[in-house]
Amino acid sequence: MTQFVKLADAKHQPFWRRPVALLFLMALAMPIAFNVWSALLNNFVIEVADFDGSDIGLLHTIREIPGFLAVGVIAIIIFVREQVLGLVSLILLGVATALTAWFPSMGGILTITMLSSIGFHYYETVNQSLQLQWLKIEDAPRMIGWLMAAGSAATLVAYLAIISVWETLGLTYNIVYMIGGGITVVIAVFALIAYPQFEAPTPQTKKMVLRRRYWLYYALQFMSGARRQIFVVFAGFMMVERFGFEVHEITTLYLINLIANMIFAPLMGRAVGYFGERRALGFEYIGLVCVFLAYGGVYYLGLGVVIAATLYVLDHIFFALALALKTYFQKIADPADIAPTAAVAFTINHIAAVFLPVLLGLLWLVSPAMVFLLAAGMAAVSFMLAMLIPRHPSPGNETIWATPAPAAAE
Repeated sequence: MTQFVKLADAKHQPFWRRPVALLFLMALAMPIAFNVWSALLNNFVIEVADFDGSDIGLLHTIREIPGFLAVGVIAIIIFVREQVLGLVSLILLGVATALTAWFPSMGGILTITMLSSIGFHYYETVNQSLQLQWLKIEDAPRMIGWLMAAGSAATLVAYLAIISVWETLGLTYNIVYMIGGGITVVIAVFALIAYPQFEAPTPQTKKMVLRRRYWLYYALQFMSGARRQIFVVFAGFMMVERFGFEVHEITTLYLINLIANMIFAPLMGRAVGYFGERRALGFEYIGLVCVFLAYGGVYYLGLGVVIAATLYVLDHIFFALALALKTYFQKIADPADIAPTAAVAFTINHIAAVFLPVLLGLLWLVSPAMVFLLAAGMAAVSFMLAMLIPRHPSPGNETIWATPAPAAAE
């Protein structure tokens, strides 16, 4: 029988059954499947299906369609609790990851990618909502930083296993995908059974919410999604295509990213709490402008694999500061808007993701350096938008142009 526990009463539960513990468990489960899939993807599609730049762009366009449709979460949570939806989505992600190598053709890869993407994007939408509902505003930057570090730690174990035994044991893509996806499924099923259903104090609005006063948050989400695509799609692809990285080498690079994330994500969470969202995001975007410009130079001038790998790690570290975007919204939002706005924001975040990868994949065939130059421009626009965030955002004080006032529904 399902047990329902109010958030305020959750402190009476054993520590391992509290909301924060569940957030950490989910933070451990998701990256295992998703990052194992990501670590092998570029080598898998090039070796098995002979993908080129336009093919990988098409694949990521297909992968981002469920993110664009994340607004559908609003309709689902009318009938299904967010906590349940998040865990069922994790199960779908794990199963699809486990079966990836069973479909080595172009059509098969696109289909299984679509299924795993539905699980990933619906989980991420719900997870963001639950984090902002369950974490106190004053604790959120620090705790989100630790959640990011926990996800990196879980993936670290998986990557170490790939690096140490991929060549030694002659592992296949199928074996690794099955293990990675299977672990995520087991954790999600356990969480679905073992945890009570937590009830936040503010019931969530179960319809689409678009408010004029959230416009800056929407704009930052759009730019974040457009910029992220270039890193996710083409930075890793460059390492394989341009510098000939093999599976264990690209996984080693991801491993370095994970260790950096474990070290820096909690520190960045503290930095956001101390310096505020405007300064944190401004620092991130200036750093990304420099990194993307350097990417273009590395590819065009052939400056060397060490420099390319260093830029890749710096790129990943800067992206960790994106947690400031979550806490900015938490500070300005009506508490009842968190779930529907998380869904709307995910859709906005993925508008560019639907068309950018395939278009930039075609541009990649002509000029890879131009792809990274465009990314630098996007980061510069994001910086200008971030400068509109006030030092102390709150309802009615969403931008530097607003006059602080009590929150009111429009």
